[in-house]
Amino acid sequence: MSYSGIFAALTTPYASDGSVSLPDLKHNLHLYNGTDLLGYVVLGSTGEAVLLTRAESDSILATAKEAASKEKRLLAGTGAESTADTIERTKRAAEFGYHAALVKPPHYYKTAYKSEALLTHFRRVADESPIPVMLYSIPQFTGITLTPADVAALAEHPNIIGIKDSSGNVMGTGDFVAATPHTFNVLVGNAAALYPSYVVGARGGILALASAMPEKCVALFELIRHGHHEKARELQSALTPASKLIVSELGLTGVKYVMDQRGYRGGIPRLPLLPLHDEQKKRVNELLAALEPAAMRA
Repeated sequence: MSYSGIFAALTTPYASDGSVSLPDLKHNLHLYNGTDLLGYVVLGSTGEAVLLTRAESDSILATAKEAASKEKRLLAGTGAESTADTIERTKRAAEFGYHAALVKPPHYYKTAYKSEALLTHFRRVADESPIPVMLYSIPQFTGITLTPADVAALAEHPNIIGIKDSSGNVMGTGDFVAATPHTFNVLVGNAAALYPSYVVGARGGILALASAMPEKCVALFELIRHGHHEKARELQSALTPASKLIVSELGLTGVKYVMDQRGYRGGIPRLPLLPLHDEQKKRVNELLAALEPAAMRA
């Protein structure tokens, strides 16, 4: 199964009463199905997974599976604080028909999570998982850094197929590529680093920005993949400030706001996250007005 391409890290929409809005999720997936996205990641960081109940998570998994085109690859975020809970969530995703699980490291007791603990955790999850496991390195949220040595050791497991590297460190991404077999899927989680990461061996990206601008993220990937480097650099230069402002600075709240401007149903985040204030919206609107002509030239 190919993981070379662009996955959208899906957001979770809410109704006016604060409950999860499954109709809005279906609306978004219907639009995404008409793009050339390779697939979707459900219940990731952009999906506010840590703010959802187990029942809400199950309803989102079921709805996304039902609404997604059969041609799209489906990954489910299943990482939890305990190994047992992670295994349970991963088996649940498999029951819903997901192709792979995206598993972040446990992090609450981070001082105790040295390499031995992390390797034991991921190997046990992979042993028990009915579906392939993709590692998820996002040190800016977890405070846990997976080293190239850790990833190389885990890549030896037949059921661990890749890693999503959201660090934004291109050199680190290259280290993961160099430390693992050519069959291991190294994907990046930062649209601002897509072009240089592909150059050092990454196969694609799982991008929050792709939830707001799927066509542009896919267009960049296709330009890179086909060796149109001048146009790729131009589009990367246009998308980099968008990624930095919308995703890195404003987070999933920024992504949701841009979705609202582009026909998707983003909406507000769940407390304690707050919606954008007017000055932030103004900055995003100015960026979008400048970006559209530059991006469309690709």
